[in-house]
This record gives sequence, C-alpha cells and structure tokens, in this order.
Amino acid sequence: MKSQLNLKKALITVLFVIIGVTVFAQTGKISGKVSDKKTGETLIGVTVKIAGTTKGSSTDVEGRYVIGGLTAGKYTIEVSYVGYTTKNITEVDVKNGNSTPIDVVMEEGGSQKLNEVVITATARQESVNTLYARQKNSASISDGISADQIRRSPDRSTADVLKRVSGTTVQDNKFIIVRGLSDRYNQSTLNNAVMPSTEPDRKAFSFDLIPSNMIDNVVINKTASPDLPGDFAGGVVQVTTKDFPDQNFVNLNVGFGYNSQSTFKQFYGDQRGSLDFLSIPDGSRDLPAGFPKNGQLGTSLDTRLKASRSLPNDWAYYNYGKALPAQNLQFTIGRTYRAENNNSFGAIFSLNYRNAETKSFITRQDGDNGSLAYDYNDDQNKSSSNLGGLLNLAYSFGKNKISSKTIYNRVLENQFITRDGRNFDSGNLLQGYSTQVTEKSLISTTLEGNHFLNKVKLNWNASYSKSIKNDPDLRKMAYLKNLADEGDPSKPYAAFVPSGSASASFAGKFYSSLNDDIVSGNASATVPLDFIDDKSTVKIGYFGQYKKRTFAARVLGFIANNYNGNNFDQNLLLLPIDKIFAPENIKEGGFVLDEITSPLDAYDANSLTNAGYVMFDNRFLEKFRIVWGVRVENFSQQLTAVSSKGVDKTYFNVLPSANLTYSLTEKANLRASYSSTVSIPEFRELAPFTFYDFNTSSTLVGNPNLVLTKINNVDLRYEWYPSAGQLVSASVFYKKFKNPIEQNIIPGTFGNNRGRSYQNAESADTYGVEVEFRKNLDFVSDKEWAKNLMVFSNASYIKSSVNTNGLNSATLDRPLQGQSPYIINAGIQYSAMSNTLNATLLYNRNGRRIADVGSQGYLDIYENSRDQIDFQISKKLFKGNAELKLNINDLLNQKVVFYQDEDGSKSFTRGKDNLISSLKTGVGSTLSFSYTFK
Repeated sequence: MKSQLNLKKALITVLFVIIGVTVFAQTGKISGKVSDKKTGETLIGVTVKIAGTTKGSSTDVEGRYVIGGLTAGKYTIEVSYVGYTTKNITEVDVKNGNSTPIDVVMEEGGSQKLNEVVITATARQESVNTLYARQKNSASISDGISADQIRRSPDRSTADVLKRVSGTTVQDNKFIIVRGLSDRYNQSTLNNAVMPSTEPDRKAFSFDLIPSNMIDNVVINKTASPDLPGDFAGGVVQVTTKDFPDQNFVNLNVGFGYNSQSTFKQFYGDQRGSLDFLSIPDGSRDLPAGFPKNGQLGTSLDTRLKASRSLPNDWAYYNYGKALPAQNLQFTIGRTYRAENNNSFGAIFSLNYRNAETKSFITRQDGDNGSLAYDYNDDQNKSSSNLGGLLNLAYSFGKNKISSKTIYNRVLENQFITRDGRNFDSGNLLQGYSTQVTEKSLISTTLEGNHFLNKVKLNWNASYSKSIKNDPDLRKMAYLKNLADEGDPSKPYAAFVPSGSASASFAGKFYSSLNDDIVSGNASATVPLDFIDDKSTVKIGYFGQYKKRTFAARVLGFIANNYNGNNFDQNLLLLPIDKIFAPENIKEGGFVLDEITSPLDAYDANSLTNAGYVMFDNRFLEKFRIVWGVRVENFSQQLTAVSSKGVDKTYFNVLPSANLTYSLTEKANLRASYSSTVSIPEFRELAPFTFYDFNTSSTLVGNPNLVLTKINNVDLRYEWYPSAGQLVSASVFYKKFKNPIEQNIIPGTFGNNRGRSYQNAESADTYGVEVEFRKNLDFVSDKEWAKNLMVFSNASYIKSSVNTNGLNSATLDRPLQGQSPYIINAGIQYSAMSNTLNATLLYNRNGRRIADVGSQGYLDIYENSRDQIDFQISKKLFKGNAELKLNINDLLNQKVVFYQDEDGSKSFTRGKDNLISSLKTGVGSTLSFSYTFK
C-alpha cells in the first residue's frame, strides 16, 4: 500500500511539473487535408494560403497542410493547384490556442481558362463536401468513422467507437464481431501492420487498449481488395492512429468506475504480489531458484520432499474488504514543430493506467442423457490492472514522410474462485478453490514511409511485435463429502489429494509461459495510368510476415505419500486449505510433490507468409469505377512437440477480387463485389497441448490435422447519402466456406473430464442482408434541436448452414459455430452545434450463437441472445478545454446464459433446456473528467 501511495504522489508531481512548464499558445492555426473530389485521393503540393496575403503552406505527401501563427478572427483561405479549379473557403473561424480543421476537396478544371474560375464555399459547406467525397470514394464495401466523428462522440476507447459501425458488435467490451462471425474470421491492422492477437489462445485483438483520441480513422472493410490481408471472412478492421496532432496539447483524464454487483462488496483473493497494482509481476509466484528442472524431480523421497518444502505455502486466501471503484488514468501530450521550409515534426505520447475489482456469481451445470453430472455455484473474484503507453513520431519533408508508431500494454489478472455444489457423477458434495494469475504484455512498433516521386506513390513499412502470456502457479483444490451425508455436520469435508500420481484438477499446480514474436514488412508502388481518358492507377506490392511461438508448461501436484510402506495420515485431509500443505505436513506419511508434465506440454511453432499483389483502379464512362486484381500468398506453418507428429504445411493461394462501383447520382452508389479469401488455423488450434479449465470443468486440446479454410464472398450494396454524415444503405451478401474451422465437444468424454477441441467441417454457406440508416430529424422540424438529434440503426439477418457429412454431429442442420443469425444495433444521439453537450443511448442485441459444437448424444452449446442498453453523456467545460463524461453500461443487466436447446424452441427455457452456465455482469458506470492544456 505504501509503495502504491508513493507512486501516485510521484505521478501527480510529474504531471504538475509538465503542466507548469507548458507554454500556452496565443495564436491559432488552420490545418487539414486536400483531396480530389472525384477519386478521393489526397493531393500533394497544393498551395493553401490566407487570401490577400503571402502567408500560407503547401500540402505534404499525405495531402496535409498547416497555417500557423494566426491571431483570433475569421479568415478566407485560397486553395490552388495546377489542373484544378481554385477554391476560396470563407468564414474560417480561428481561436487563440486552437487549430481549426478545414479539409478541402478540389475539382479538376474544365474547358474554361483556369485563372478565370474560382469556386467559393463557406467552411461549413466545405466540411460537408469533404465528407461526401470520403464516403463515396471508398474502393471496397466498407464502413468507418473519421477523427471528426470520433471527436464529436463521447467514446473513450476504440472498442466504444466500433460499437457504432454497421454490422459489427463488440464482445466483452473489447473484441469485435463482424457480420456475426466469430473473432477467428476477422483481421486487425494498426497503422497498416497486421496486429498480433492480444489473446494468445484465440485470434482476437483487444481494441479497448487504444484511446479514442489517438485515432485518425477506423475503417472496417467487409470485402477484400488485393492490398488487404487475405486471411479474413468477416472484415478487416484498419485502425490508424495520429502522428501529427492538430495542435500542441497536454491532456489529463481521470475516471472512476462503479459496478452494481462488485463495487463495495466483499472481495476475496490469494496473496497479492507487491507490484500487482501496476500489472508488474514481482516473481513471488515463480518456481523458486534451484527447483528441479522439468523431468528432474526424481524418485528419491528425500529429494522430492526437499523440493516440495521449497515451495511457499501459498494456498491461503484472504478477505480484502470491500471492492474499490475502478480507477482510470490517462496522460497524453502532443507536439508539432514546423520549420520555415514547411518541413515538420510531430510527436504524440500517451500513458494510461486502469485498475478494477469485479465479482461474478456463476451457476455451472452439465450432464448427459437427461441427468446432471454436476451442479456448481461459483463466487468469482477478479482483480485486473492495466498499464500501457503509445508513442508516435513523424517527420515530413518535401514530398516524403517517415513515421514511427509504437504501442505497449501489459495486463495482470488475478482470478480467485470458490465453488460449492454437487457432483452427481462421483456422488459427492464439493467445495472447490482455484487461483489463476495471468500476466500478458504486448509491444508493437512500426516504421513507415510515404514518398511521392515523379507521380509515383511509394509506401513501405516494417513492424515488430511481441506478446507474452504467463500463467504462474495456477492452483486447484477440492474438498469432498458424500452426498448421503448432506446436512450432517458431524461428517466433515475432506480434501481430495490423489495417491500414486498427481492430478491437474485436484491439489494441482500449473505453470506456463508463451512468447509470440512477429516481424513483418510490406512495400507498394502506385503508378498513374491512362485508361479511356479517365484517371486510373495500378498498385503493385509485397507483404511478408514471420511469426514464431514458444510455449512450455509444467504440471505439478501434491499426492498422499505412501513411500516405504508408511501409512498416510488421513487426518491431514481434514485440515483447512491454508494449513494442509504447511511444511510440517510435507513428510513421510504426509504429502509430497509429483510431476505429471507431458512431452506434449511444450511446443515450438512458426509461420512464414510471402504475398505479392497487383491491383488496378479504373474509372470509365464517367460513373463507373472498378478496383480489381489478384493477391498471391504462399503460407507455410510448422509446429513441433515431443512425442507428436507435429505440423508442417504449406499453402499456395491465388486470391482474386473485384469491386465495382456505379455512381447513380451525386449522392448514391451501387456497389458489387467478389473476392476469394482464406482463414488459417491458429497455433493453439493445432497444438496437441492439453489444458484443464477449472472454470468450465473441461479439457481443451488442439487438433494437428486442421487445414486452411477457403471462402468465396459475393456482396451487393446500395448506399445513399442524403446529407453530410447521414446514410441509408442496404446490402446482401453470400459466403461459401470450404473446410470451416469450429470448436467442438470431443465425443465420449463426459462429466468433469469433458473435452473440447477443433475440427474442420466439409463446407458451410452463409447468406445475409444488412440495412442501415443514420439520419438527423431535420425532416421533422427546422429547429436547431432537430438538426442536432441523430437517430441511427443497423440490422443484419444472417442464415448459415454447415454440411455435417463426416462429422460426429449432434444435429444435421445447424449454423456455423459462432455465427449469430441476426444483429441489431440502434441508438439516438444528441450533439449540440457547439459540441459542448453530447448524449447517446445505444441498444444492441445478437441472436443466439453456437459456442461449442456438440456430438452424437450431446447437444450443441448455445450462447443465448440478450438485450444490452448503454448510455453516455458528456459536457464540455471551461471554454471547451475540459470534459465531464458519464458512461452507464448494460442497464438491463440480463443474464449471460449458455445452454443446450433440449426442447428445440431456439431460446432458453428454464426447466426444459439444459443449463450449462449463467451469470450477470452487473450494471457498470464510469465517471471521468479530462482537461486539455493547449
């Protein structure tokens, strides 16, 4: 506690020093991007100046410009470029200490003399024009949110932002689901680099790691193009963070969170490490120095007793009093420096910290042939701390730009569970205990370059990322009592400690470490072409990625010691959990460690991807545009484990794609798309490593026989933009999967030993319809409130069917595992014109989806549908420099239910269906205050 207090004092001191030395600007800026209205491409070398003066700037390699040193007032800017009509933007309002963003779209000059034509528009009209151009000129069927829209929303993290995108949902407030497909069928990139999974046991990126104010834009591509990764079926989420801040600033954000079923409730856990609150392991949970290495515990009783006593007696758990409110802290600083020659340097640094304690009360059941195998009630206590940072640097010179973008995050989660219930298979009452500490860290850095040479655009990047996941000293313990003695206090619970050989489930200790390293790079050149008297380009590129994983686990456990004929002291089994494995009980006739680490509990894996592509972007007959080409990928994957046949596979994939756009009107498009993509087995899905999960009372093992999934995708979409920021669209899509990968229940394993693994189905088909609208209420009234009130909704209906030939399937007609049959997102948002007050009410509902595929005699396990309502309100204070924000999540607090649909009603019916688990997460709320020093 003292170290935590000292750290907080140090942080506060540093923040005040930084704030104290901040120089407050007394002038303002105008900044933005200039792009081509017809193509959407940014323009390089455009002259932007204050009308009637020589004060100005020119756009860099990304089409950006900045005009600084302006006193407060209203200005007219003049934008000119060879071959384009000059444009004057009036009523540009500049305020001291602020940057006024003005993006501009330019039109090519016609037959008139260019110096005789000048287009004039107000700043507000031009922002409308820019948004239209951005929306209409997307090459593929995609949805996205720009920095301007994010700035006007109360969203705190990228995960919050993604909740607003059509056809997407966010699971656990951090994982994205696109078009109802499970996370394994989606891909994520950060600053043009493919992101590693933040969850090494699944293919998923935790989007709550990236603060929303660091985002330049988010785009979700639902159809493929040759320059996108070929490994997806739902969508590719492209997140781009800022490198040049709009203006110099220092921002401090402080927030506190409350949960209705956790905060101020009694909280339990094991002995915490001294640095747990900083998500930094202090080593206290590691195996002690000098402990015998894997396989060297030996058979000598003296050696094993010595090793057993070297372990701390850490089985006790403690009452930590009442759970505290969650704490959120974020500090961000941004700086931009521009030289007289228009060269510029930008830097953004962000540091964030989160700490939370949550409780869940979970009912867990399972059974077979209509009878219960067990019925448990869990009290789950979870503390988590998160420490992360972001550093982006960029240098722009002439028609070149080089940037470095780095993100770092580490998480420490400590989960303690007490379990009480009945195990009907063994005929016992059970009191169980489990402690699991998970240490995760991620660092990703990307070096990127953009160059414009003789009308050719050159882009390249190189990236490195490393993710680590350690599980130190995962402990499981159970006390049993005969069911027939229920209610008889004279018959005590006795610890179940195996004899002869240790168990992963009882008195077990588990240690594991996982390291992923990813190195990748890509380069492309975009060359202009003449195609039927209209602008066309060809883009040629290369992508390479090398991934390496090392994983090792040790499985230890105490056993009843019957060495040398000494009878085991049965009275030891009656001792409480904090005393049973005390040093005096580790002896002949007592307890001793045993090791059951298998050769399959360690594996090494690597993969290499080499991809090349060519992509044409052709415009013809005034209203047609086609982006087409082919991506060729060579993918090799190896996985080796002792006593296993391992994996050594190579795939060569030719992935064609075409996106056709027809501009029906200035405000409407008709789009059609075809693409071929793949989905590659993850290392964990292939690894023969077996892990017993105390939470679900089941064992997970990989399947080395998995093969790659191939997907053919067809999309058709109509989109209409009635006014800036507003949209009405309708889409239909079809996906054909060959060899889809699903998680399944292994046949023949029941009760506490139920198994889970992965399998390839022969094929699957998915059909879908999406509709979306985003519209203010100006058609109801011409009052200001109606213009500021936005109603939005998107809904998807999806029908999928799996070919179950050759599978040991519980049902012949079922959807793809993880596929929701429908998704509904809706909301209403009020945003004052001054952006001083924002309020949003959000609604989400997913159709039920298969969590685990069953087998003959054991039905599929479904996650039931549930309604979720979130509310957010924010208010700007102190002339817009401060913001007070309140978020309330999951107002309805409906149960999360996993079940087997015994009665076939397609929804959970208590008493008729088999309940697998149910819990409530509680209503959560966060109150935060931020202040920006400009």
